Amino acid sequence: MKILCIGRNYEAHARELKNPLPAEPVVFSKPDSALLRNNDPFYLPDFANEFHHEVEVVVRISRLGKNIEERFAHRYYEELALGVDFTARDLQDELRSKGLPWEKCKAFDGSAVLSAFTPKMRFADVNNINFSLKVNGEVRQQGNTADMINGIDRLIAYVSKYFTLKIGDLIYTGTPAGVGAVQIGDRLQGYVEEELFFDFLVK
Repeated sequence: MKILCIGRNYEAHARELKNPLPAEPVVFSKPDSALLRNNDPFYLPDFANEFHHEVEVVVRISRLGKNIEERFAHRYYEELALGVDFTARDLQDELRSKGLPWEKCKAFDGSAVLSAFTPKMRFADVNNINFSLKVNGEVRQQGNTADMINGIDRLIAYVSKYFTLKIGDLIYTGTPAGVGAVQIGDRLQGYVEEELFFDFLVK
């Protein structure tokens, strides 16, 4: 099972981190040991000083596929979830300054929060889904899948050029603006439309 993540897929988020808009999707991966499910707490690691939340819509692949055409991509997933891509931001800045890979700051244990999945058929249009993240009851991030630079179907088609997609693979589709640091004691709640999808503590 693969976890493929998309960076800089919302224009406002790219700009808030002073990153250029990508000409094509930015792809990185996480191992399955990064998954954090069932509202388990996120324990702050000790190898960095600043860990940022990045709330994202997550797609689960339901069919084997390679070199998928965008017009057929909707056939390759049936469910959506909400997740958080935790990022060790200070470590990321250090790695980027040296031209090194991101795995240490992005793929560490517990860095891929994942809610339960829900059928995509619940939504009239997967390209118009509101989602948000609250930290201690205050909205920190708000997004809509309509604002993605590359929509879900295009992402599936793109990544399938490089990776054979297998049943159960996950795609984290990118985060909107508003990312910020978490602290011990914070409570993170993720919503799709008005429905609570996850609710966990930072310890």
